[in-house]
Amino acid sequence: MQPLISFEFFPPATPTMEDTLWQAVQALAPLAPRFVSVTYGADGSTRDRTHRIVRRIQQEAGLTCAPHLTCVGAGRAEVLNLAASYRQDGIGHLVALRGDPPKDAGRYVPRADGFAYAADLVVGLTEIGPFDISVAAYPETHPEAPSAEFDLSNLKRKLDAGATRAITQFFFDVDVYLRFRDRCAAEGIDVPIVPGILPIVNFTRMLGFAGACGASVPDWLRERFVASADDAHAQRRIAEAAAIELVTALRREGVNEFHFYTLNRAELTLAVCAALGIPRTQESAVG
Repeated sequence: MQPLISFEFFPPATPTMEDTLWQAVQALAPLAPRFVSVTYGADGSTRDRTHRIVRRIQQEAGLTCAPHLTCVGAGRAEVLNLAASYRQDGIGHLVALRGDPPKDAGRYVPRADGFAYAADLVVGLTEIGPFDISVAAYPETHPEAPSAEFDLSNLKRKLDAGATRAITQFFFDVDVYLRFRDRCAAEGIDVPIVPGILPIVNFTRMLGFAGACGASVPDWLRERFVASADDAHAQRRIAEAAAIELVTALRREGVNEFHFYTLNRAELTLAVCAALGIPRTQESAVG
């Protein structure tokens, strides 16, 4: 069975970055992803840009969009109004997240007039209309969770509230995902646990992401990138090989759906999808 795929993009901050995004959308659209998600900034600060990009992708590229909604930076009414606006635009997929606090906030503090956590957001979204809702999962435990057990129980609360799938934070060790999948099954979770795949566009930047979200980076992967630090072409080959090795191992374990964190770049994701045997099913309509 051919794998299902989806992609994540982020809203560009400059015209040059928007050109880069649209080059990626144009390159990846022919792979006919199940949906593409579009992120918020850490504190919800890119909400308007996200909405604009979502509308453009939906209208010009003909792709199913799943915009991120978070609990930060807005009250309950504003978040639900935005979700209702998405529905009016024909958007029925959403990614519901707690969201990260502003960098100077130190820690997350729920708004008195807002949704406290992602499970509460999911409940609110299900009350205003049917949505296909994805939520986040952390195979190596959310860095703010007091324990792995607490984190898994929180995931189950989000799914019991009405979410239809979980997308994992990125990881590089297939056993990390397999152990987490087993723990989900033991907890009675029976929705898809979609592995999030991060092709490494920039190793240093990836280390920052990993530190922020609690993802481990295997020694063998560090050693490969350190040894090739002065050779951009070699680093691209290492990144491509690592991602292909990961998805191939997951396929052997019965995984049939993947979510790619593209960082608005198409090249590595295209290579991994080619290794998965994903055909080009259409010509891009993106101008």
